[in-house]
Amino acid sequence: MKIAFYGSSLLSSYWNGAATYYRGLLRSLAAHGHDITFYEPDAYGRQQNRDIEPPDWARVVVYEASPDALKRAAAEAAGADVVVKTSGVGYEDDALLRAVLDAADTRAVKIFWDVDAPATLAELKAMPDHPSHRALTELDLVLTYGGGDPVVEAYRALGAAECVPIYNALDPTTHHPVPAEPRFAAALGFLGNRLPDREARVEQFFLEPAARLPEQHFLLGGSGWHDRPLPGNVTAIGHVPTKDHNAFNTSPKAVLNINRDSMAATGFSPPTRVFEAAGAGACLITDEWPGIDLFLKPGEEVLVARDGQDVADLMVGLTDERAAAIGQAALKRVLADHTYEGRAVTVDAILARVHAAKAASGPAAGGVAA
Repeated sequence: MKIAFYGSSLLSSYWNGAATYYRGLLRSLAAHGHDITFYEPDAYGRQQNRDIEPPDWARVVVYEASPDALKRAAAEAAGADVVVKTSGVGYEDDALLRAVLDAADTRAVKIFWDVDAPATLAELKAMPDHPSHRALTELDLVLTYGGGDPVVEAYRALGAAECVPIYNALDPTTHHPVPAEPRFAAALGFLGNRLPDREARVEQFFLEPAARLPEQHFLLGGSGWHDRPLPGNVTAIGHVPTKDHNAFNTSPKAVLNINRDSMAATGFSPPTRVFEAAGAGACLITDEWPGIDLFLKPGEEVLVARDGQDVADLMVGLTDERAAAIGQAALKRVLADHTYEGRAVTVDAILARVHAAKAASGPAAGGVAA
């Protein structure tokens, strides 16, 4: 099928944590025969900080962040069998969703793909007049970055016809074990941009343990931390492009995953970092969240911390040998159960089912015409 996909960026991970999620899923969907065009605005300096050039498995259209360019990009949805608008595109998201729905063929499968469902749901609940409430009645499907039953139930309660979580996963062609690099050497590494609902948890799970363990070196990657006071044993290195993620994950003794406040509060959505780290064979420490055992086995394939004291205790007792064993166990698990190819099989089946149902019930089925 011909897919028009409107997202933040396929080409750049700069201020765009969903980049590897899009790349992994869409690469695998293209391998199933889908013709994909990805539309992304020229915003947030992403085009000046590309990680990849346009791939051979998707056409990429970069449009100016202006109302006229948005309308022209959205109009191209008219020729697609499947139209996807994601959350967090970064320029006039509400206007883009409206324009895409207005342009889409009545026979097309219309999808909202939410890569930050807890934050979106909180906004919709707080704003009964939000334009997305109307849009939900016109969509055939909501797909999410994750969230489990709490997110599914919340979207259904808001009027979504169907909601299916499509979790992050591993693309072993891009994330895999590599030799350690001295520039990323550390006892514990954390990679994440500085965001309002992340900072307090980074303080608790990363900076406080660092302060308790002054003899150990901690490495902080991600944008926005340059003006944040840090313990003396923490080195902030700024944005880490995706080409360096494997080395960042393999070089420290362990790497840390910290869910943002909204993610911790609503359902569970393991970030891309979980699977990228596991795919590199890294020893991963994560904050505690319901559902982690669906992805990795605590104590054997991942280490789980309830708070900063747990992180410090884990680091004190973690030997190089145990860290390596946990990393290898995690790598084996994600290769077996959590690849983007597996996720793409699920999405492909969903698209075929919904497309067939719309075709059988008439050209105007699946939503209210705008």
